[in-house]
Amino acid sequence: MNARSPAVSPVSPMLATLGSSSDIDEDEDDWAFEMKWDGIRAIATIAGGTVRLATRNGIDVTATYPELAVLATQVRGDAVLDGEIVALGKLDRPDFGRLQRRMKLTRKVDVDRVLAAVPVHYLVFDILETDGRSVAGQTYDERHAVLSTTVTSTDRVQVPPAFEGNLVAAVASSLKLGLEGVMAKKRDSTYSPGRRSRAWIKIKHRRTQEVVVGGWRPGNGRRASTVGSLLLGVPSPDGLRYVGRVGTGFGDRDLEEITQTLSKLWRASTPFVEMPSAEGRDAHWVTPSLVGEVEFAEWTPTDKLRQPSWRGWRPDKQPADVVREG
Repeated sequence: MNARSPAVSPVSPMLATLGSSSDIDEDEDDWAFEMKWDGIRAIATIAGGTVRLATRNGIDVTATYPELAVLATQVRGDAVLDGEIVALGKLDRPDFGRLQRRMKLTRKVDVDRVLAAVPVHYLVFDILETDGRSVAGQTYDERHAVLSTTVTSTDRVQVPPAFEGNLVAAVASSLKLGLEGVMAKKRDSTYSPGRRSRAWIKIKHRRTQEVVVGGWRPGNGRRASTVGSLLLGVPSPDGLRYVGRVGTGFGDRDLEEITQTLSKLWRASTPFVEMPSAEGRDAHWVTPSLVGEVEFAEWTPTDKLRQPSWRGWRPDKQPADVVREG
């Protein structure tokens, strides 16, 4: 994992709460339904013809996605936008695995090498400021009226419309399109930077969980010299709580890169507050500074991840951002 530029943006995006259809009021007309895109959140600041992209933690990733400089020509005046950076895969659907090839790059030479093979797109779903004037205090519907007149959609930058229909139809459409889920947003809600709100409900088709990597165990056979499984944790008031290990979802190239990355983070003792001795056998402990994401079947009665599969790193997140989903 390459080092990132320091935090530069004071803007922290509004966060959604994980939920289900039961969290939506009986009057669905009070809600707007958007598709949930499988990428990374980014705040785009357009000022004086220049574009700056920052993750939810304010980490500057402008150099990682130079093709999004086109925002300067697609936005009327200055603006601060909220959206998702995605890489498209089969059938032009967002592919988080493909995006991984771009997320870790910061040097121009590295970015240029994969730019043509893995281009990215910016899907804009909200606006915080326009020409120096905050619109965060306006309702969802009012902000989207402003957004529609501020951003001109093209192939590279788009403002996807809200779904025309009810929640059941939105969920069915999302499943048919192979997307991650649906975002339900209160039409009368304002934009609350940095706050997790029940005015935005994320309804996922699959269970995913962000995790902090606290160690690894070597593999067997041809994987004996590389990582066999990663030891995962979720922060708690008492410290990093062990939630299981993941050994599937990796490619051979992934394993080599992960082994090199984690070798630089070696530490002598476990970072977990409690660790089953059998799970920690032959473990290599690492400083718990990196965040990843897994897909899993369910939480077990002992609060462990059942059947987790690795999805990739989340360099846009810090360990303190990780919370237990569901």
